[in-house]
Amino acid sequence: MYPRIGVNVPLGVNNRKRARGCFTPCCALARLPRQCRVGLRQCRVALFSYAARCRAGCRCENCRVTGDHYFTAEPSTAAKPREVEFSVADRDYALASSAGVFSAARLDPGTAVLLRKADLPAAGTAGALLDLGCGFGPITCVLATSAPAATVWAVDVNERARELTAANAARVGAADRVRVAAPEDVPADVTFAEIWSNPPIRVGKDELHELLLRWLPRLAPDGVAWLVVARYLGGDSLQRWLIDLGWQVGRHASQKGYRVLRVTR
Repeated sequence: MYPRIGVNVPLGVNNRKRARGCFTPCCALARLPRQCRVGLRQCRVALFSYAARCRAGCRCENCRVTGDHYFTAEPSTAAKPREVEFSVADRDYALASSAGVFSAARLDPGTAVLLRKADLPAAGTAGALLDLGCGFGPITCVLATSAPAATVWAVDVNERARELTAANAARVGAADRVRVAAPEDVPADVTFAEIWSNPPIRVGKDELHELLLRWLPRLAPDGVAWLVVARYLGGDSLQRWLIDLGWQVGRHASQKGYRVLRVTR
């Protein structure tokens, strides 16, 4: 049996079935000896249980268990305003964030890989761009500043995430070019020159597939979609699934365990 991690939480052979899909908390993992980290990674399959994040007793801001998921429509978690700072393409960003949204305390590592490795839109890019599952808006803000002639649609089911994205669009001077909306509020006739997404894997495979089946068909005929998915969370199987549906999908880059997928018609 693997050593106990945190408070009264043994992660061993008897717990693997119960913890199937279990997500290793970020700060707890960093503190563990190497042999414990290897054992925990064998348990990573339980990702769709959000509460599983804290089975190792983690109490950091990213891993604290609440009744909310980042895809909760109206988070009940108390707002805890903070700033998240990062740099993309030699530009610095300082965006507002809060508890109750995806990766509230930092730029998500997958999002960072996506923004670093995918081809950002050129300055002259026009038309509509989509940030699908915008969170507090890091992708939206990067797209809006990279392509000042484009309109960026920032879509999320989470009301707090939408409010933060709207505020952050104003911070970067792009409030007039960013349309923040719930999924059902995006006009049906809008098509997108580019779709960008760090998709919400934790909603489950069926829901993830439904999400992509809803939005990828809205890609313009000559458009491109950029997706980032961790390899161990099914990045390769997602690529095969999209190919089986007839999409042209290439693995544009891999870094730090993440796959950056380029999807075209």
